[in-house]
Amino acid sequence: MNIFDIVMDIGFFAAAVRLAVPLLLGTLSELTAERSGVLNLGIEGMMLSGALAGFGTASATGSLWLGVTAAIGVGMLVGALMALLVVTLRLDQTVTGLGVSLMATGLVFYSYRLGFGESSTPPAITPFSTIPLPFLSDIPVIGPVFFNQYALTYLAYLLVPALAFFLYRTPAGLALRSVGENPQAAAAAGIDPIRVRFLALIAAGGLAGLAGAYLNLAAFGSFTFGIIAGRGWICLALVVLGRWNPIACAGAAFLFGAVDALQLRLQASGAVDLPYQLFLALPYAATLVAMILNASRAVGPTALMQPYDAEQR
Repeated sequence: MNIFDIVMDIGFFAAAVRLAVPLLLGTLSELTAERSGVLNLGIEGMMLSGALAGFGTASATGSLWLGVTAAIGVGMLVGALMALLVVTLRLDQTVTGLGVSLMATGLVFYSYRLGFGESSTPPAITPFSTIPLPFLSDIPVIGPVFFNQYALTYLAYLLVPALAFFLYRTPAGLALRSVGENPQAAAAAGIDPIRVRFLALIAAGGLAGLAGAYLNLAAFGSFTFGIIAGRGWICLALVVLGRWNPIACAGAAFLFGAVDALQLRLQASGAVDLPYQLFLALPYAATLVAMILNASRAVGPTALMQPYDAEQR
């Protein structure tokens, strides 16, 4: 099978849709935080925390949906911690985000070993099954690609128009964008920037936790230490590529999901004789290239990374 046959296969596009989901949820998470003026470098730790919380809960209770709930809840807790540090205490967002991510990673590894012990074979659960939508899944080409997916996949893609509607069609969304552009002006208009940023980071944490849970509750059915594999950092780039717009960010996430699906199929088919490490690096290399090409056109929220002090208006 050559590269053209791989790219034109319906299974390739269906896999691209699935593989884009954790990137999509992580990108929506980061977009929500950055629209409020906070750069959330803790996203990798949030995703990993959600992954373990979801897997551990599902493994203990036998309920995948309880696992999803736990993942969102733990992600929100990490988001609240991030908010306390950078919004309330006004600590440096870059250093704090990295610190939160490292702390969460350490706690996850410790909790995993405490709960599951040392084992050469990672524990596994039965993940979500795909749910073909009646009638829609029977549509040629489009049906198998978009309408025979996991429930979490449908949820993730529905969140895209929902977030776009929230940002551009609701007073709360306007308040969020206003705080990200000029928190002093927003405060003068009666909006509380601290409250808005705090809630934005909690919501961002929940979305990041859900992104992490998707990987083991739907995609893999197991938990490993490298399950996130840097996807949180890719999400930071996808927000820039999507220019802080939910619809464009979804397109960017799908593009990189397709790159990930391509490298997996190239490895499996043997169509290109290269070391597997080069295939694994392909999505990250594509991220760097896209960032370079898009650098001059990316303009983020004006108040991004600027702490807000209520006493200095």
